[in-house]
Amino acid sequence: MSAVYINSASCISVQDTLNDNILQNLTVKNSSNIIKAIEPNYKEFIPPAMIRRMSKTVKMSSVASHYALKEAEIEKPDAIIVGTGMGCSQDSEKFLKNVIDNHEEFLTPTFFIQSTHNTVAGQIALGLQCHAYNFTYVNTSSSLEFSLLDAQLQINDGEAENVLVGSTDEQTDRTMELYCLNNTIKKEADLPADYLHSTTNGVIWGEGASFFVIGKDKTENSYAKLKNIQISNKVELNEVKDFIQNFLVQNNLSTHDIDAVILGFSGDAQSDMYYTKAMNLFPDSAQLYYKHLSGEFNTASGFSTFMACHILKEQQIPEIMMINAEKKESIKNILLYNHLAGDDHSLMLLEKA
Repeated sequence: MSAVYINSASCISVQDTLNDNILQNLTVKNSSNIIKAIEPNYKEFIPPAMIRRMSKTVKMSSVASHYALKEAEIEKPDAIIVGTGMGCSQDSEKFLKNVIDNHEEFLTPTFFIQSTHNTVAGQIALGLQCHAYNFTYVNTSSSLEFSLLDAQLQINDGEAENVLVGSTDEQTDRTMELYCLNNTIKKEADLPADYLHSTTNGVIWGEGASFFVIGKDKTENSYAKLKNIQISNKVELNEVKDFIQNFLVQNNLSTHDIDAVILGFSGDAQSDMYYTKAMNLFPDSAQLYYKHLSGEFNTASGFSTFMACHILKEQQIPEIMMINAEKKESIKNILLYNHLAGDDHSLMLLEKA
């Protein structure tokens, strides 16, 4: 497949990522086990009557997609593709609560209609009056990667020239309670979390929405060239080396050609072993991590993709993301490696535009 370009990048996260000087204003989030996104003033973007009916993930995505399209100077994309792990879980919970409270009778369909995972892509299309290809991927932690692959295919096949691609996930009270019960989320006693040398299991849970415009052609504002993506549902610990090296060989690269590798250390001792294995392959690269800034969630890789875009465009690496002391004068190739609790491993290769 031919490479495509990331021509704009927008992110709503637990950091103040909608404002300027993003790389300079990052702060560590390790003292609370559930961290919430910094939300914009939605009234500036969405009519008040609509805001009341929208779940958090739809609101975040509407604003992030607005910023992404504005930056790319595109009014209507040729396709809208969204990846989400949990979808509109707030409305799902409301609908299920309605079912129980009303003894399965006299239900209003609103919450059910808005609870489906493709509500986000649908609402964005409605707002833009865009009747083009509209698709939603629900593949846990590789939802964004599948969306980007689809965008690359759409462009390579000549079906589209500019594709709006996004990833989004929200928190809900009940789901967070369940995650605490099954130890997905770290216990209060294990805070503050040590992301790089954790001896405890569980993660700090975040949320957010990241949107990108993927284009056939490079523009003045292009952030990066999206070279390739590889996804594997299962990778054993002893297969990590081959998984990464085979991917690099496919792209005519060696580990020495990677200027920076971004790893998804989450503070979960059990699943972070994969990243420790991967680190050993890149002694000459700048080794970075990011979930101490964003929290862990199904589409946390959207945050790392957003950060990688800014690192390539601004040619600087924030100290707060660095694992080792390796500094690069110029950054050409960035490799991103992510998984969620040891499943759904993804590799993404970005190159300076």
